[in-house]
Parts: sequence; C-alpha cells; structure tokens
Amino acid sequence: MEEILKAIEEKDCKKVATLLYHRVDELGDEELKEALEKAEKLALECGDFELYKLTVYYFHELLGVDKLSEFEKMAEEKDTFEVKFELADLYYLIGELEKSLELYRALLEEETEKGNKGNIAKIYYAMALIHEELQEYEKAIELMEKAEEIHRELGNEDEVLRIAIHKAYVLFESGETYEAKAMLAGLLPKVLDKSDLLVEIHLSFEEIFEEDENYDAALQECLYALVHAKGSDYEEVAFGSLMDVLWQLFLEDDFETVYLHMDMFAKALPELADFFEAVKAIALYKDGKIDAEEAGKAIESVKDPRLLDLLEFLGEAEM
Repeated sequence: MEEILKAIEEKDCKKVATLLYHRVDELGDEELKEALEKAEKLALECGDFELYKLTVYYFHELLGVDKLSEFEKMAEEKDTFEVKFELADLYYLIGELEKSLELYRALLEEETEKGNKGNIAKIYYAMALIHEELQEYEKAIELMEKAEEIHRELGNEDEVLRIAIHKAYVLFESGETYEAKAMLAGLLPKVLDKSDLLVEIHLSFEEIFEEDENYDAALQECLYALVHAKGSDYEEVAFGSLMDVLWQLFLEDDFETVYLHMDMFAKALPELADFFEAVKAIALYKDGKIDAEEAGKAIESVKDPRLLDLLEFLGEAEM
C-alpha cells in the first residue's frame, strides 16, 4: 500500500497502474478504496486514461461501485481516440463485448479516414482479443495479421513479434497445438535479446504443456520465464503462472512432481530459496515423506507475508 501511495504522490501514472495491477489483491477494502480514489484523481489530473480505466474497472469489479457512466460522459465530452479506445477496452474487461466491438468499429472508421495507421493497428489487435474471447479464432487470427502487417509497414518490429507470439497461442487455443509450437519455436531466435518477449514465449509453451498434462515441461518453462523476467514487470506474471501449475499439481495429489522440481527453482532463484524449500516441504509432508514438525520448520524460515499467504494457499502452511 505504501508503495502505491508513494507512486501516486510522485505522480508516476505508469508505476501506479503497474502496482495496482500486481498488488490489488493484497489490499483490504478500505485500503483499496483509498488507493483507487487517489489513483483516479491522479489519472484525471494527468489525463492518463489507461490508469483511469484501471481504477474504474477495479471500482466496478472489487468494490461494486459503478463509475461507467462517468467514463462514458467524459469520452463523449473529450471525443479523443485515447479516451474512447480505453472506454472500449473497459467494456471488454467487464464483459460488455458487443458494446466494445461497436465502439472499436466506430473508432476504426474514424482512424481510417484520418489515416492514423498506428491507431488502426491498435484497434485491429484489440478487436482480435474480443473474437478470441468469443472463441472465434479464425477471425481473431485474421485481425491479428492485419495489425501485424501495419506494424511491419511502420517498422514496429517488437509489436510484430508480440502479436505473432499471441497469434501462436490462439492457434493452440483453436486446437492446432503442433503448429503453435512450431510457430513459437520459430520466433525464439528472433527474441533472444528481448527478455519480455522471451517470457511471453515461455509462458505460452507453459500453457501448452500444462494443457497436455506434461507438468515436467510446464515447470521447466515456468523456470525459463522467471529467469528472463527477473527484475521486470513480467516477474509477477511469471510467478503467477508457476503458482497456477503448483496449485494444479496439489489438486491432483501429484506431490512428487512438486518436490522433485523445487531444488531447480531454489538454485536458479536463490533469493526465493526459502520459499521453494517450504513448498517442497509441504509436498513431502502431504506425500507422507516427512512429519509435520519438519515441514513446519521449513515454513517458519519464510518471512515475507505474501509468500506465507501463498504457502497457505498451496497447503497446510499453518502446521
């Protein structure tokens, strides 16, 4: 909470948005209300409509406070691409997919008339995400390819690669698993010096392997993602993916796969070694390999409250 308030005081809108995205679940209702009210005020003061969208979304989803009409009124008054684009994305986030598509189509017509190719590419990609959500995968890929083509024309190589990675994931969602793997593999050599894109590729592979219940491979991909994400905004995302895999393994009582892999993570990420040792201990305890006292000692060595909460989430961390 202190870090969020400090970023708000410093008027660092991008940092505020990032912190809210990654830490919102840690805040109690009163803390969340205070943080969102201050972040909303900052967003309006700075004209940062992306941050404003995020605050309106969290008010709606987490506190049951509806500020959508205020956003709509502001979009009508300001009538700029930026505010209308973020409103369309807000519709998407709250599940109003048809309203989102309707606004994107109107924006596409406006930006095509103006010849704003960068904005057109953004709209195509945003619309693709909606069709992906609707499981209309062919349409999603078609729109992604249109966005790719524009970004290539504009020389935005990183955006071309980012969209290609997501397109491969949509292929996987559509059932073309091996084609998706081949596409991701083909992209790997092109992103070796781009850690954020490397993380996205490894997390895509992770989901493919997890879907196939190949948990050894899924955990390996989580490791690669965490190593490449270290110190970046992607670190929380990569860590969240690992927790999802571990949770699934605990649900399936596959404790052996958990405890056999935790040393690998502890060696690669020594700053989190105590946490991974505790995860290993919980899995060993649940598999009957050690007693509660030994597992409890491993858990006691973890001091970070957030990590302790995750241990409790995974198993009987209170022992």
